[in-house]
Amino acid sequence: MIETISNSEQLRDLLTARGLKPTYQRLRILDFLNKHSDKHLTAEKIYEALAKKMPVLSMTTVYNTLNSFLKVRLVSAITITGTEVRYDFITTPHHHFLCRKCGRIVDIDVDCPVAKRKSIKGYEIEEIHGYFKGICKECLKKQRKH
Repeated sequence: MIETISNSEQLRDLLTARGLKPTYQRLRILDFLNKHSDKHLTAEKIYEALAKKMPVLSMTTVYNTLNSFLKVRLVSAITITGTEVRYDFITTPHHHFLCRKCGRIVDIDVDCPVAKRKSIKGYEIEEIHGYFKGICKECLKKQRKH
């Protein structure tokens, strides 16, 4: 899908290119999302992980930062379960798999002709959401052992 960004200068440039001031908090949150792009974390999980190293970080700052990232399409919001919002650093069209056993959301690469469309009969497409639901590989392995 995409490679992770390897240095803080690239993150700084990414924020600047999207019209956002590269503050310390934004850089740390963006770096965390970049390094954990396969996790699809909630704002709460992001806060819990970063607050250990940034005691002055508030939950409000995390929410505000994520909202500013959403506005400039640095991240996308995933609401598969309907009960929580998870954040995805990969904003190119792709699908997700939700494991109904462990709750993990995994990026999956499947060919989808619909995802490549930019418009449909006069409508401009801004986002496409597609997901599969079932049991992930890891849970299937555990299930087979028992």
